[in-house]
Amino acid sequence: MAGRRFALRAALPLAALFLASAGCRERAGGPRAPLRLWAFGREGEVVTQLLPEFTRRNPGILVEVQQIPWTAAHEKLLTAFVGDAMPDLAPIGNTWVPEFQAIGALEPLDARAGASGFLTGADDFSGVWETNVLGGKLWGVPWYVDTRVVFYRRDLLAAAGFPQPPATWSEWRRAMEGVRAASGGKQYGILLPSDEWAQPVILGMERGSSLLKENGGRGAFSDPAFRGAAEFYVSLFRDSLAPVLSWSEIGNVYQEFARGTFAMWITGPWNIGEFRRKMPPDRRDAWGTAPIPSPEPNTPGVSLAGGSSLVLFRSSRRKDDAWKLVQYLSEPAQQVLFYRLVGDLPARRSAWLDPALARDPAVAAFRTQLERVLPTPKVPEWEQIATRLFERLEPAIRGRVSVPVALAALDADVDAILTKRRWMLSRGGFRAAGMGAPEARDLAAGLRFSSR
Repeated sequence: MAGRRFALRAALPLAALFLASAGCRERAGGPRAPLRLWAFGREGEVVTQLLPEFTRRNPGILVEVQQIPWTAAHEKLLTAFVGDAMPDLAPIGNTWVPEFQAIGALEPLDARAGASGFLTGADDFSGVWETNVLGGKLWGVPWYVDTRVVFYRRDLLAAAGFPQPPATWSEWRRAMEGVRAASGGKQYGILLPSDEWAQPVILGMERGSSLLKENGGRGAFSDPAFRGAAEFYVSLFRDSLAPVLSWSEIGNVYQEFARGTFAMWITGPWNIGEFRRKMPPDRRDAWGTAPIPSPEPNTPGVSLAGGSSLVLFRSSRRKDDAWKLVQYLSEPAQQVLFYRLVGDLPARRSAWLDPALARDPAVAAFRTQLERVLPTPKVPEWEQIATRLFERLEPAIRGRVSVPVALAALDADVDAILTKRRWMLSRGGFRAAGMGAPEARDLAAGLRFSSR
């Protein structure tokens, strides 16, 4: 799943079908059955607007889109795999790629991508492309990208002595302290919801943490790199630079940002449109975006490699046609049109030359940050680990346990989650351990249950 807060997306109907050529029906000797594309959230609604041109170029290929809420997408895909009812292709969160590759649901794409002439990674952000490479093979093609940057109030930072956003952790902390002091303790330097995992993970990656060790078989959260990042993170709450609040305690985050309750917030590109719609008229130009500050001077900060990747499912009987649709949706012109329709940032670098992106100051920080992004660990269990991470850190945030105690408990949890992975790795991996289709479906059923 991309680092994206899917809960901010509005729920959409589970079964919305679109035939790319209106009025056409399959007849004996006529067109083939429609190509089945599952698409999620707002993207599932808007992608239908890109399909008429695809149909014009490929008149023999009908496309049927099933529109599914992001909140239901993960379980629906696992259920479909267990029931042998997968679509031909889908865009999935790139943190899901390892999971669906591990159960044998995905078709490798190396030969097709190499033959395409443009889906080789050369026009992609390397950190995002890397999320789709496992075992030296390509399993997905980035469709749109996202990452996290700092949204900030220009006026509040300027009043704190920072006319430009901070570039290092030490400046960042001083800016937060300045906001707190300038407001007489009424405003906070930054919002860091206590039930989000992305922020501590970003800080850990910036300190060089691998998050997992032993080939993804055990947690590395107690190691010095992540421990140092966690101490910095928890200190922001301890010193009242960030409010100790979970999402359910925050209320209207845009209203609080407009009020100046906090001066900074680490979030993603989906919030550009939200800020433009929801900030009051007298605050519409009071905010900006900036790359994540770095722990060290003269070194760019790191953030998450998020987004959605187009994948082909191994069970599809229409892989050649499905690949044509992947190529079409990956064209820079289609990605620019998609950005204009829904606001998702293009995966192709060349698409960023379009004026709609190149001249947008709020987008510029994302373009800079996307050159410095890293994937989360490529293990099927990452979603479970990410949830456990913020559950274990929250007591430290609230002062109930020390950071070392919280991280030791987290590593113990992660080691337990990864027990099956270590067993598989000891036998050479899933395939070498003899996992065939029935075993893969059993694993998918287990992942489905654990994701609830």
